Amino acid sequence: MGSMTIRVIRRTFIVGLGMMLGALWSVPAHAAGAAAVSAVSVTRGTLSVDTDIPPGVTVDLVRRTMVLDAGENRHLHARLEATSSTTGIVGLTERIRCLNASGATASVVAASARNHEGSDTTTYATPGHLPLYADLLFTAPTAGTYTCILQGTAYSSLTGSYHLTAVADNTWLETDDADQTGARWWQNPACESNDSTGACTYVGDGAARRNAWVFYDDGTPVYKWQAHPDAVSVSAQANLELTTCYQGTASCAAGMQAYPRGENAVVDTRLDFIQLDATGHTCRTHSTTARRTITDDAHHAVGYFSLSAVPIDSACGTRTFILRVYVAYVSGQTVKIDGIQSGTTSLTNGIAFNNF
Repeated sequence: MGSMTIRVIRRTFIVGLGMMLGALWSVPAHAAGAAAVSAVSVTRGTLSVDTDIPPGVTVDLVRRTMVLDAGENRHLHARLEATSSTTGIVGLTERIRCLNASGATASVVAASARNHEGSDTTTYATPGHLPLYADLLFTAPTAGTYTCILQGTAYSSLTGSYHLTAVADNTWLETDDADQTGARWWQNPACESNDSTGACTYVGDGAARRNAWVFYDDGTPVYKWQAHPDAVSVSAQANLELTTCYQGTASCAAGMQAYPRGENAVVDTRLDFIQLDATGHTCRTHSTTARRTITDDAHHAVGYFSLSAVPIDSACGTRTFILRVYVAYVSGQTVKIDGIQSGTTSLTNGIAFNNF
């Protein structure tokens, strides 16, 4: 692993710009120069040399160590850009993992996954370069020193020698420099990769549901988040990981595999951030939508949503919000909504922030 370059980036919320909405499937809004969610400064640690990721090995790429008080919140946002040594398909998983002073994992691990479709792929913004993003709201369980790490893992059934390579400068880990006061993390229920217990949620044809509400009717308790009394607005984001269920895949329950490989999938999705009234019903709904095509070659794909500078309407009588993501089947393969794997790794998650 090479050394990393540290840069400090300022994100500033500007009162009076109104609400900025964004739904980006390949690049999160906060990575593409969108308006800031708060005035908290951010440190970016950047990978300084290209670093190989061999098959079956988890490689530490960028890290940051922080001293935190108990209950302190830090938003971590990571980008892993990878090239491939082969024209074959190689799986890539990006993780943000935070360790305590003893080296034990200190919270949920945030992850994103997608197949790299080969060195000759021309469908990425830069041919052959696959970017993945991940987000984690880390809450320190106790006062102490924590080290948070951006990790990459490659995997495939290919024979012979191959590897992915994390690209220097375009691979980085951003961490907040101060507490995100009152911020909240959402994650959906357990859903193992092979779903041997049938715990996952599916949308599609046949036995699958036609639509689903993540964080709302998927077995997750509906959490009513309270905006801070001093917040001038609020922001929300969500990362939604979906997997296509073609016949013969090891990533879905057998009964959900309706079509041969190559059918691909199309879904409509929507992030809702809803302010409630005093009776607990909807007062104001803020939404952003996206239609997504997921190829069977990509197989796993993460969609990124953001709602920034959402006004808090005093006429609603509360500062209470709920967060949910709507997923509706359009055509093609059934898709699995990925959740918590191995008890600690979150592939679908959301965060709400206060803007002061």
